This record gives sequence, C-alpha cells and structure tokens, in this order.
Amino acid sequence: MRERRYGSYRLRGRPAIRRYVAHAVRTSLAVLILTGAAGAQSADTVSSPRYYWRHFGYGFAASILFHEAAHIVTAIAVGGHPSFGFDNLRPTVFSGIDSHIAPHKQFLFSAAGLTAQTVLDEAILDVPHARGSAFERGLLGGGIGTTLFYLTIGRRGTVSDVDFIARTHALTKTQVTLIYGSVAALHAFRISRDPSYANFFARGRPDGRTDVGLQLAIP
Repeated sequence: MRERRYGSYRLRGRPAIRRYVAHAVRTSLAVLILTGAAGAQSADTVSSPRYYWRHFGYGFAASILFHEAAHIVTAIAVGGHPSFGFDNLRPTVFSGIDSHIAPHKQFLFSAAGLTAQTVLDEAILDVPHARGSAFERGLLGGGIGTTLFYLTIGRRGTVSDVDFIARTHALTKTQVTLIYGSVAALHAFRISRDPSYANFFARGRPDGRTDVGLQLAIP
C-alpha cells in the first residue's frame, strides 16, 4: 500500500524495506560491474569520435546513481523510511528522518551521497587497473562535478545536502566545503598529472583537430 505525503510516495512495511534494499543493491552492483567493464575498454574508446561522449555520459550517470543509492541505503540503515518525490520540480530522495529529533541520523543521510562518490573516485584513482577509458572518465567527472555543484550553486536550498548537513550542526557549510572541496581538488590534480587521463574533456577528430567541452546529441 502506498501513502502519499508532501508530494512524494512512501512504501510502508518490511516488504517495502526489502524492495528499497534490493533496489539499492542492484544499483550499486550495476555501478561496480560497469566500473569493471570500463577497465576492459580499449584505448580506442577514448580517441573514438563516435563513442567517446556516449560512454562518458554512461559513466557520469552511473556516478549520480551511486550517489542516490548511498542516500537510500544510509536512510534504511539508520531506521529512516526513504521516499521519492519532487521539490520545485527537482527529483529528490527524502530521508524519512525527523532532523530535529535525530540530527545525527540526518547528517549521515545527507553526507552519504557525496561521501560515496568521493570514495568511488578515490578507489578508481588508487586501485591498479587499466586506466583512462571514457566510462571511467565519466565516473570521475560525475563525482567531481557533483561536488562542485553542491559547493557552489547547490550550496543553498530546501533539499541541498550541504545545507542539511549544516542544519544538523555536525559541520558548518565552510567545513563541508573545505573537506569535500579539498578532496575533489586533489582528485582533479591527480587526474591532470596522470597521462592515462590526458585530454580529460577533449576528443580527437578524424581531420586531426580536437573537440573540447561537452557535446549533446539527440538521436
């Protein structure tokens, strides 16, 4: 049975919790499988004008899904009842936790997404494997890009992770910025110094020129 509250849907009971856990596990496994597949891609994927941005986009999307899965799993782990809805037309995962009664649980929920992406990026940069595929670049770009978003234009808002962390009084917005921003800057620096990630946002063209930036194509 579904109960509608504040513009979102929440499933009740143990079967719902099992479904949430199964969904989160499937998402996490999908990211891990795709990450492994990324290491198996040849260097041609990076230089190919036809497939580079497609695989990069897959990696970016997988990073975002990993972020949201971390929120869901954390909410369930601390006894919350996560739900899905919209806040000013923005898709949002709600924790189902009363932040006034359990601010520590809300802090864990709010910090889970950025922390999960940061740990994933760290693993990619540390674990030995064949580096530099387009999908892997998308994963790294998704992690760093999400961090930059939340530390700048996404810093404030009714459902901002950074704003909610500050409301729990566990960390101030400045502290959140210094922690996650410093790690993201370090990751970006390491990427810039690694030849495997050369031309991170660039792509070769058959005529010898180079495309720089992000290309969006609608089939």
